[in-house]
Amino acid sequence: MNSRLYKLLKMGQSIWLDNISRGLIRSGGLNELIEKGIRGVTSNPTIFEKAILGSNDYDESILKFISKGLNSEQILEELMIEDIQEACDAFRGVYEESGGDDGFVSIEVNPLLAYDTEKTIEAVKTIWTKINRQNLMVKIPATMEGLQAIETSIANGINVNVTLIFSINRYIEVANAYIRGIERRLMEGLDVSNVNSVASVFVSRIDTLVDNEIVKLINQGKPELTKYLGKSAVANTKLLYQEFKKLFFSEKFENLRAKGAKIQRPLWASTSTKNPVYSQLLYVDELFAPNTVNTLPPKTLEIMMEESIIQERIENDLETARKIIDELKAVGINFDEIFDKLEKDGVKAFVDSYLNLLSTLEQKVKILQDA
Repeated sequence: MNSRLYKLLKMGQSIWLDNISRGLIRSGGLNELIEKGIRGVTSNPTIFEKAILGSNDYDESILKFISKGLNSEQILEELMIEDIQEACDAFRGVYEESGGDDGFVSIEVNPLLAYDTEKTIEAVKTIWTKINRQNLMVKIPATMEGLQAIETSIANGINVNVTLIFSINRYIEVANAYIRGIERRLMEGLDVSNVNSVASVFVSRIDTLVDNEIVKLINQGKPELTKYLGKSAVANTKLLYQEFKKLFFSEKFENLRAKGAKIQRPLWASTSTKNPVYSQLLYVDELFAPNTVNTLPPKTLEIMMEESIIQERIENDLETARKIIDELKAVGINFDEIFDKLEKDGVKAFVDSYLNLLSTLEQKVKILQDA
């Protein structure tokens, strides 16, 4: 039992693993992590790309699906479903023990649908029905087109992990979409006590783009801005957390909680440090907070379990956080443009991974058929 993970749990933050593979599940590695205090798992097309193309663990299943006459896209879907079902079953105990508050496994809706509301809604329903696990979360990107899909999916009683959130304004729109979905469900006289959602805020990528802009300004004769390198992502996330508190600890939401509604927890995603100069726990230790989730890739998780000092820090230096964002805006850094680019780049990265995975899987299918 890792004391750091359980100390965090007492504080109110759950750590989820940002990784999944058949080898991890079937070797018992996932169960070991659950015993240590991991409370859930997230996946995305990039993670599945590494898992399926990086091993032979899937060959037996691929051959089975070939014999059933499935095409490569159908085979890919079935492989993902098998892994997610097994992971959901592994976390079933956590889900039950937490009263349905934790123990979730997330799968991404097809990223090619990120800008199509209706097709996303239908795809989410299909995934939810096929996987058929109470502790599943379906990931919907927080594009403008995704907002209505989030609301409708929540109204349909489906657990949603909203992904690719960068700006505070988009976060507020996402949270309100969740609340509207809950309200619609209540108006229809339906139970909301088992409907769960998290809002996944991508952290480290903000520093990557903002730092690039700061460096340009430093090179133009503003060396005083050096002190802001590596500061904007945490500052943005701290201010976003304040908006979460306003929305979900308001009188309005208290009324919904009285009817069984659960808060939509913020989830810190993209938490591995991209700049080797920065602490590998920059987006972990600074964001310890009640009523939140942090998803960690294996390497970051390992470091966190060995080195983190568990203290609630998200409320520290809020004025400094505001000052950092305000002063960067004042020198011409356009956060709206940066957030827009990050969202588009994020969707594109998932699309590229998905298409690459599909293309390589087709080659693998041909090799296995010819063997």
